[in-house]
Amino acid sequence: MTTVRTTDPYLPSSGRTAMTTGFSRTDFLTADDLDFLRRPLFGFLSVAGGPDPAQPRPVWFEATDEGTIELFTDPASPKVRRLGRDPRASIIVATPVGERERWVSVTGRVTIESDGAHDLLARLFARYWDDLHDPARAEELAGMLAADWVRIVLHPETVRRFAN
Repeated sequence: MTTVRTTDPYLPSSGRTAMTTGFSRTDFLTADDLDFLRRPLFGFLSVAGGPDPAQPRPVWFEATDEGTIELFTDPASPKVRRLGRDPRASIIVATPVGERERWVSVTGRVTIESDGAHDLLARLFARYWDDLHDPARAEELAGMLAADWVRIVLHPETVRRFAN
């Protein structure tokens, strides 16, 4: 791994020391990981459990100051059932095409929380949709807030990352 002082616009903390090349592994999210994961990027969540192979799904997520990854979902969803049988999950987040290659992969155990899901949902809508003033978007958000949700909290056990 190489670290340099940079003003690269593709790095989340321009002007700060950041990993710019290489692969590394830790059991926690670094400050640079958190900066990267706070961008409005899709994560691809995979859960363990069942005879079928993992079926990653794109998700909205939030990286917390505590170093966890949170997302919301329907309490009756297949992922919640699978996580009830086996609480292991992983998420990978990568830069879009056109940016320098960078990704962060997090694996660990999850907890399913009944509190905080609606607040998380509202924060994620504001993060991923910048047009909440649009009546159609506002109506969709209101409908989502009226539904039941749970919060999935991924507690990192292994974090792998690459930046080029």
